[in-house]
Amino acid sequence: MQNELDMKKARTPKLRKPNAEDGAAIWRLIRDCKPLDENSLYANLIQADHFRDTCVVAEMDGDIVGWISGHMIPSQDAFFVWQVAVSPKARGLGLGKTMLMELVNRDETEDAKTLKTTITRDNDASWGLFRSFANHVGGDLSDAPHFTKDAHFDGAHDTEHMVTITLPETAALKRAA
Repeated sequence: MQNELDMKKARTPKLRKPNAEDGAAIWRLIRDCKPLDENSLYANLIQADHFRDTCVVAEMDGDIVGWISGHMIPSQDAFFVWQVAVSPKARGLGLGKTMLMELVNRDETEDAKTLKTTITRDNDASWGLFRSFANHVGGDLSDAPHFTKDAHFDGAHDTEHMVTITLPETAALKRAA
């Protein structure tokens, strides 16, 4: 029984705010999580440094195995999730949803009434994560085309749908965690 508890604890990633020293590891994680869009290492460094309060990393055995970048949208009561990455060695643990719960329960996102993200139609993993999250918190999920293939991406990228999830009050979110 104790061995089972020890094994489970060893497979439970530790969540924390990123720091500038995490930039390269985050960049490598995203690069290894195809088909995620790769940003420059510098962009991930800036996210980990300047936006650390609205981003999260997950560590397991000393390695970064999870990452979510996000920010509060200026002049809106909305928290935007830019990117979610989970290492293959940490998949199946519910880590994506756990990291989302961590972020929406932070003081820095307490004014958010909605969580927003953009997803292409063919990204089944992301649709599954955000539908599961919406169900978990009791929020309504809606979507609409936002950044379109022709108008915004010059035909080089599929249309991104803006997904909006209503968030319950902070106290209800903490209970859902």
